[in-house]
Amino acid sequence: MTRNLFGTDGVRGTANTYPMTAETALRLAAAAGRFFRRDASPGHRVVIGKDTRRSGYMIENALTAGFLSTGMDVVLLGPIPTPAVGMLTHSMRADVGVMITASHNPHHDNGIKFFGPDGYKLSDAAEMEIEALFEGDVDLCLPDNIGRANRIESAIGRYVEAAKATFPTGKRLDGLKVVIDCANGAAYRTAPEVLWELGAEVIAIGVQPNGYNINKGVGSTAPKAAVDAVLQHEADIGICLDGDADRIAIIDEKGQIADGDQLMGLIAARWAKSGELRGGALVATVMSNLGLERWLGGQGIDLHRTDVGDRYVVDAMRQGGFNLGGEQSGHIVMSDYATTGDGLLAGLQFLAAMVETGQRASELAKVFSPCPQVLKNVRFSEGMAPLEAASVQSAIQDAEASLLGKGRLLIRKSGTEPLIRVMVEAEDETLLNAVAETVSQAVQDAA
Repeated sequence: MTRNLFGTDGVRGTANTYPMTAETALRLAAAAGRFFRRDASPGHRVVIGKDTRRSGYMIENALTAGFLSTGMDVVLLGPIPTPAVGMLTHSMRADVGVMITASHNPHHDNGIKFFGPDGYKLSDAAEMEIEALFEGDVDLCLPDNIGRANRIESAIGRYVEAAKATFPTGKRLDGLKVVIDCANGAAYRTAPEVLWELGAEVIAIGVQPNGYNINKGVGSTAPKAAVDAVLQHEADIGICLDGDADRIAIIDEKGQIADGDQLMGLIAARWAKSGELRGGALVATVMSNLGLERWLGGQGIDLHRTDVGDRYVVDAMRQGGFNLGGEQSGHIVMSDYATTGDGLLAGLQFLAAMVETGQRASELAKVFSPCPQVLKNVRFSEGMAPLEAASVQSAIQDAEASLLGKGRLLIRKSGTEPLIRVMVEAEDETLLNAVAETVSQAVQDAA
């Protein structure tokens, strides 16, 4: 069966346009409800969280109606980080969890992510079964079995306590001035509270969501605001989250930005030294820098690569028994603490390193020298397939031939936006830029 609804990370699109309409959300929830409620027994439960997009209200109500119609009880969490939904799905013994978010995308997009009862994102097979039910006739429950909805106020507090518990016992953040940028998104309440309760002097930005300003000029994909705040307030560190708080960027006291590769390298080395790194390996995607792989090898740590997407990282971690993985973009998965990427928890690991070593952020944020890398995004029109064009295929073949033994080329279609991502690595920067420009232009011409 071909997947027409689910992408690489749930269902995503422009709000009020298929598939992100109220009608589709209702039907999708009914299909998911039928999938998870396989019998008529009572007590089946779904938890639903969301970020701060205006369209979240519409999608939340539609999903609620769909789940109730199949006999599922609904627990509404309100605005809360994506990793908190995974955690609460498991801790509340729910059959399924749902997060309404388009992550780092602008406010006019939205999405729906599903978590299974173990708190992990659904497998491809499960999503295909739900999609099959969505496209067929969903059996609704009898009137006496319609579910009930309840909104709880304790969800944020539960996540705050769980987050603080990941910080080293007996350690505090006293004396550290921390800028936290919450992207006007899902962590606008939780992240500043966790840092304050651990003793930091907190300078919070991106904490005034209005439904339209999520990720707008703030957050991990627009870190300049945090850089400016760090320099203005002479802060020790800046932590940037994205709209649903599952990714992070670190800003050191000099205003330099560290990506997910640097943070993963730091955590991997520290955990390896303390004996906490299971399997002696880090799991990352094909996008992670070659410099990280080389540096890890020098530390006696293996790097296992996966396709792009944190769900594929998590799958490889679970299959191999590893407890650390992530993406260059800032998704850091620490399975001892969370079932998916958690930007705040990753930031706490960096802060713990600062506290325990006494080193400044700039001394910890660059653990390896990256191989020169260029990433270009080429937008294409809906319905187009630029990667299938003969001109693009020819450009790719020529590029790979020129990079043979000197670097690598990765070109792929984004699973969340109409973009073709072109990534080139090479020590020779003239070759690097020439290849990136040639391939990107070929895609642009075909798009």
